[in-house]
Amino acid sequence: MREDKSLLVITHLSQLLTYITGIGGLIVPLIIWAFKKDEVFALDQQGKDIVNFQISIIIYSIICIPLILLFGLGILGLIGIGLIALIFPILNAIRVSNGEEVKYPLTIQILK
Repeated sequence: MREDKSLLVITHLSQLLTYITGIGGLIVPLIIWAFKKDEVFALDQQGKDIVNFQISIIIYSIICIPLILLFGLGILGLIGIGLIALIFPILNAIRVSNGEEVKYPLTIQILK
């Protein structure tokens, strides 16, 4: 198993494809994780964390949709989710490049 910080950084930053393609932020990290998890050190756990985070973001967004009708709370929720989904992949890419531990908040642990 080899250490490849650049692939880890790319995997974290690939989540930002959600803002361009809609679902690419889940698909691309999932593909990288599935094919490289046994070859790159720490990619297995970080790939699971990324996929769990993206699935969690999707779930929270779906929950916010009906809340839009309730005094617009869903809009505030979607804005908050959008900011979290934008900021944490960038922060964690920086952390990975510095050799620090990564953490995604509000993540539902689907893949263990």
